[in-house]
Amino acid sequence: MSAERRSIPAAQPFMSGNEAKYVADCLETGWISSIGRYVSEFESVFAEFCGVRHAATCNNGTSALHLALLAMGVEAGDEVLVPTLTYIATANAVRYCGANPVFVDSEPTTMNLDPADIEHRITPRTRGIIAVHLYGHPAAMSQINGVARRHGLWVIEDAAEAHGARCDGRRTGALADVATFSFFGNKIVTTGEGGMVTTDDDEIDARVRLLRGQGMDTEHRYWFPVVGFNYRMTNIQAALGLAQLEMIDTQLTRRREIGEWYDEDLRRLGAAVTLPPHEPWADPVNWLYTVRLNSGGEAERDALMAALASTGVETRPVFYPVHTMPPYGGSNGEYPVAEDLAARGVSLPTHAALTRDDVAYVAEHLAGHLEDD
Repeated sequence: MSAERRSIPAAQPFMSGNEAKYVADCLETGWISSIGRYVSEFESVFAEFCGVRHAATCNNGTSALHLALLAMGVEAGDEVLVPTLTYIATANAVRYCGANPVFVDSEPTTMNLDPADIEHRITPRTRGIIAVHLYGHPAAMSQINGVARRHGLWVIEDAAEAHGARCDGRRTGALADVATFSFFGNKIVTTGEGGMVTTDDDEIDARVRLLRGQGMDTEHRYWFPVVGFNYRMTNIQAALGLAQLEMIDTQLTRRREIGEWYDEDLRRLGAAVTLPPHEPWADPVNWLYTVRLNSGGEAERDALMAALASTGVETRPVFYPVHTMPPYGGSNGEYPVAEDLAARGVSLPTHAALTRDDVAYVAEHLAGHLEDD
């Protein structure tokens, strides 16, 4: 194995376009808050990118989920189906509405919400479903939407990790009644912090825009017909986002290439690990290249992460299932697939600054650890 020690972060932003130019323009013109041309331009270009009529910016991805749920009319006592294998914000946003997240198990290939498990979780209180595109691979939206239609439910996409991914030829953001995105610093498109809500529905978009700005009537300044929230994105953030979106094709191509490098280097491990999925109906994006150990459990996974850290390679564990968290520990039901995936999954460094040698270094040390065990 190579004696050279490197420092390879799990994620880092890719800033190689007009970011500095657009931010400088905000500073020079004084448009630094939530009003300015970059907000509307970012929304317009992002809507076109997703293939929808509307895109509304907000201050982060969790706020985007909260706004989407409120726009769908979620109230106290309602139930919303969510995958238990997700970042906790998906469930937290449901609780913000006074509603209850009802967890759904994962399907073992993509790690996403299992359409076959949805119907077992529906009750008379169920209002809708949040489908998360975990680690950049789309959920099975045609099946999920089919279940929703049969039961009169709406569907929200949580596309925080899947900018630009496709399902049955259509991009995320256009696959459900409404979709949400995050632009946190580790996302494919980043504004530092930020979010977006996309939809083809005029009323949903209008409701989101009303609620994100303290509930102020768009036609009557300082008149507030509802209680709203301060969830607006700044013009500076939108300037970053617009510049990032101009480079999205480069980003996606680069991440696809990085995934191919990992595939090439890790296939030799054979049955030791399961590589990321790529279903025939999907065009996933490598938000984080995530593998699963095929033997052992959480202890063995954590030992692998510690070994990689000792060589300068930063990794991430797959999210803990939300039903195991203290705030949600009273949830009923069994989720064996999600628990197994979470215990054996690890995300490797995935970002556009990686070189071919970096990927080879990560793969070499990962393989060395597994082969030494």
